[in-house]
Amino acid sequence: MSEPVILTMRDGIAEIRLNRPERRNVLDLETTAALGAAVSRVLEAKDIRVVVFSAEGASFGAGGDLDYFRRAQDKRGAAERLILPLHEVLKKLDNAPFITIGSVKGAVAGGSLSLALGFDFVVAAEDTVFNFAYPRVGVPGDCGGTWALARLVGYRRALEIALLCPMVKADEALQLGLVNRVVPLDALEAETSALAARLAGGAPVAQAHVKALIRQSLERAYAGQLDAEAEAFLACTETADFPEALEAFFAKRKPQFTGR
Repeated sequence: MSEPVILTMRDGIAEIRLNRPERRNVLDLETTAALGAAVSRVLEAKDIRVVVFSAEGASFGAGGDLDYFRRAQDKRGAAERLILPLHEVLKKLDNAPFITIGSVKGAVAGGSLSLALGFDFVVAAEDTVFNFAYPRVGVPGDCGGTWALARLVGYRRALEIALLCPMVKADEALQLGLVNRVVPLDALEAETSALAARLAGGAPVAQAHVKALIRQSLERAYAGQLDAEAEAFLACTETADFPEALEAFFAKRKPQFTGR
């Protein structure tokens, strides 16, 4: 059996690649544990600015391991062993300063869809098909899917996607705002790499604040968001990146951000 997850780190960019194509990259216990270990290593690295989530094979992921649930006598206990550790990983990603990119293709269903919805950016191949899928097996959702879906497409469309489980193809996903861009399958890795490199060249402290401000904006009143913006702006003025950006602007050159 191959390693369930492959982690690479270079030039400020990490890639966490699901590596169980023979099982359509289902989220089983081993894969969940490997994802947690990979995210922990990325967080410890400190110099990572962008994390790309991708997958081997034809499919980004078919969701949770249904055979695992079918075989379990204690189905609640089985769900706790699979879902709770994965949710802890997702909480770490939510609070992480780096930007996350999902590079998806083929079938993206159930828990795999929820993962994708939670990334900061998603680049989808033209053959990608999304399906919420959970109600088809008698459960409501996990991995933040219900949180992200309503924020991306609105209440009524979110209910339609979540309750009727239509097959949402890549072009429709783009129109709905589920993905940032759709590209040919053979261009997926190159397009994702180009986006990751562009983001990695940005001001990491400022980007981390932007991510936090936008992700938390719907939970704050307007006045509270103004206060949070001011605090973040002032914090960035104390970094070396701020004067570097100003000098680069007036010198008409590209700034060199260090994250300090």
